[in-house]
Order: sequence, then structure tokens, then C-alpha cells
Amino acid sequence: MAVLPAFPVVPTPRALALLVLLTPVAVVVAATAPSAWVVAPAAALTLLALVLVDGWLAGGLHDLTVEVPRDAEVGQPAALKVSAELARDSDAAAPQVAVAFDARLGPQGAVDFALAGTGRAEHFAGAGALVPQRRGTGKVTDLWLRWSGPMGLAVRQVHRDLSDSVRVWPDLAPTRSPVLQNFLRDAQFGLIARRIRGEGTQFEALSEYEPGMDRRRIDWKASARHTRLYARENEAERDNQIVFAFDCGQAMCEPVDGLPRIDRAVTAALTACYVALKGGDRVALFGFAERPQVMTPFVTDTRTFHRLQTAAAGLDYTPREPNFTLALATLAAKLKRRSLIVLFSDFTDPTSAELMVESVQRLVRHHVVIFVTMQDEELEGLTGAEPDTLPVLATAVTAAGLAHQRAIVLQRLRRLGVDVIEAPYRTIGYRLIDRYLETKRMEAIG
Repeated sequence: MAVLPAFPVVPTPRALALLVLLTPVAVVVAATAPSAWVVAPAAALTLLALVLVDGWLAGGLHDLTVEVPRDAEVGQPAALKVSAELARDSDAAAPQVAVAFDARLGPQGAVDFALAGTGRAEHFAGAGALVPQRRGTGKVTDLWLRWSGPMGLAVRQVHRDLSDSVRVWPDLAPTRSPVLQNFLRDAQFGLIARRIRGEGTQFEALSEYEPGMDRRRIDWKASARHTRLYARENEAERDNQIVFAFDCGQAMCEPVDGLPRIDRAVTAALTACYVALKGGDRVALFGFAERPQVMTPFVTDTRTFHRLQTAAAGLDYTPREPNFTLALATLAAKLKRRSLIVLFSDFTDPTSAELMVESVQRLVRHHVVIFVTMQDEELEGLTGAEPDTLPVLATAVTAAGLAHQRAIVLQRLRRLGVDVIEAPYRTIGYRLIDRYLETKRMEAIG
């Protein structure tokens, strides 16, 4: 394949440094031996010639291949691969790659990395990581490749326009984790759907009563017929309705450890969705901000789990206050039977918190509600800061006031009968699974 021509030759910092060092030399020569002034321009021209020669020795580009991932998960690295075939020795200095993309795909909107020899002559390859910051579709726009000559005085570079799209999905890493798989294998709702005897309200079978059994399980009529004590074995209820409701408003758009709260909530919810589907229950997603956004049909099988993932990917980031009254009233109108509603939200304004509490109060009358919020570690850090200076003391007092208001709101929810989960984002998924299984065992949903 012919070498592609017309790659610009650019001086390196080493060449510019040498040029700067020649300046005082030229001044000294001009001051001490004016007749030798020609030495300075000759040295500069020599350096320029060396730069051009070094650029020529750098070689040309035979081929350039870019592999952009089509799909990625928010917060999880995705590999962007580049390979180049250069007319040069593969043991020379590593070529450098810079890629520009939508800020949705990375915190800086760019990534740079070096290519390494692959063992094949004149062939280099490498990969950089895209770490998406938000769900949606992001664009990879530009790529620059540069490689230096043997003397390090010049580099040649090429620019490519890219128009590749990357679809960013919710993070499902916890669903695939060995921790969750072991949990599902050992939990009573395992990977293989099976009847669970001894709990629930649906009659399954009779068995002889043995010491240690709960006496309330004794079936007195059957025992009288057989003149022996028999206990009822019930099947834990399935086919319960579970709705994961997401506040997509302003407070949930605030970042927690680099990602918006709503994305942390979606990851925890989808992990719990997977467990609920394995347990034989029906799951739906509901998203809202100033008005309802998404309400999925109930999913009943893990084979259609991708529908929940697609719906969660469509939850929008809305930098406005949510309308709890409209959203939760709409949700209640769509539910025709008692359900478990898991509400992910956060609050900073006492007025919006008051409206939220009133709306949740109406919901609790007919449904089981779990309220999930992430622990504000930044607020706790400000509250517990050492009051060395007056500004730090003032900040600590203000933070303590906000933390107190937050505690009051959560306490009010608990008094209404709402199960409140307040935990760091790393643990809310597993805390929610535990609470779901506990609620199911207590037969509080159906």
C-alpha cells in the first residue's frame, strides 16, 4: 500500500528549546565578533534543516484503524482501540493518539494514550478508555495521531474527522457481579424458580407437626380427622407488583462521586429488579420530574429484563423541581392492586420536602412504600469539620442545620409507615434487596 502523503511536520519542544538556547549565543557573537554574525543564521538554518530531515525520517502512514465501542455503561470504562501502520521501525518512540468526544463520554471530553509495537513490522496498536458520565448517545468527533523522528526534533501528525456514536446505558455491573450471583444462589429466591414452603399465605401441603414448629401452623381440622397433629405448609406469594419510581428532578441530577444521583439510583434499582424477577414478581419503572416521563408495563420474566434497561436509559436529566403531587397521583391511578413502590428521591428545599411527604402519605394508604435516598457524605464532612476558622465554623453550623432538617423529614416518613433506606450509594442496591426480601417474607405486599 502506498504511503499517504502530505502529513505536516511540526517542531518538538526539544527543537524549540534548542532554538531558544541559540538566541543568547547569537547575542554574544554579535557583541564580541560582529563580523561573524553569519554564524547565528547559519545555526538556525542548520537546526531547521535537521527538523525537516527528522520529519522525513519519521516516515509516513500506511493505514489507520479506529474501533469505537457502540455501547457503554455509565461510569464503566469502554475501550477505544486504535491501530496504525507506519513506515518506520516499531522500536522507535511510541506514537501518540488524542481523541476528542462529547463530554457525556468522559470528564475532560478527550483522552490521549500511546501506541505500542505489536511484534509485527511497522505496526502499532493501543487503547484508551471512555468513561461515560451520563446516559444517552455521545459522539466521538476527532482523532489526532502524531509520531516523532529518530532525533526527536520533529513530529508528523494526521487528523481524522470521526462521527461515531456511542450509546450509554445504565450500569449493570452489580447485576453481573459474583457477589450478587452467589447471593441469588444462596437466597431462598434462587436462580432456579422453585416453590418455597413454610411461609406465605397460599396453601401448599400438610406435613406432620414436629416439635419446634410454629403452633399457629397447626391445621386443627385435618389433625382432628387423622387423630394426629398436622401443620400447614404454605407457598410464599409470588406475582407481586413492584414499581421503582425515580425522581429525575434537580436534586437527583447532582453528582455523587462523579456521577449524577439518578444514575446511582438506576443502578441500584436495576439490581433489585433482577432479584425481584428471579423471585417471580412483576416489575415496572416509573420516572417523573415536573411531569411524569416514563411508565413501563409490568415485566414478568428475566428474559425481558432488557426492556427495563432500555426504559431506564430513557430517564431524562431535568434541572427543575419535581412535581410530587402530580407524579404520585398519576402512579396511584395506574395501579389497580396493592403494590410495593420503591421511591428514589432526594431533597434540599423544605417546601418541596413538605409536598413530597404529603404525596407519599396518600400513597401509603393503599400501597407499601420504601423511600430510598443516598447519604450526603459531603454534608456530613462539612458538619464534622474541625472549626479552625470562622468561615469553617459558619459552614459547619449551616451544614448541621441542613442535616437536622433532613433528619426531620426522614423521621416524618418513618412515622407514616414508610420504610426509609438512607445509605451510601455503594450499598443501597444490596440494602434494597434485603428490604425487598424482608417485605416479601412478611407478606405485606399482596
